[in-house]
Amino acid sequence: MKLTIVTPLAIVVEQEIDSLRAEDASGSFGILSHHAPFLTSLTLSILSWRVANAERFCAVRGGVLTVADGGDIEIATREAVVGENLATLDADVLARFQSDAEEEKTEHVENVRLQLNAIRQMISRLHRSANTGEFR
Repeated sequence: MKLTIVTPLAIVVEQEIDSLRAEDASGSFGILSHHAPFLTSLTLSILSWRVANAERFCAVRGGVLTVADGGDIEIATREAVVGENLATLDADVLARFQSDAEEEKTEHVENVRLQLNAIRQMISRLHRSANTGEFR
């Protein structure tokens, strides 16, 4: 079975594997060869896969996992970092991904506030000019 992990900028992993472990909102799951077709949304997590007796890891910042009819696995994610050491990925990369996600949430909230304030100002100006018979 072939594993392909892609980001918007690069193909991060493309290799034959024996098995894969991943995590979505419902929890952790595994995929072996001849798996049924499958589609899920990944959480911010660390993927692991086996090639012969070696285990490899990749921290992903969410994404979509697809298992095709032939058992090939494709993962599209915003950001991915491959590593040999699980402790390093867990401590450094996953922590950075989580802080980036928190910053994005904060920025989103601020953008929504700005948009709502702009809408409120437009509505208040429309209400003032509605009584005067002006169009603008």
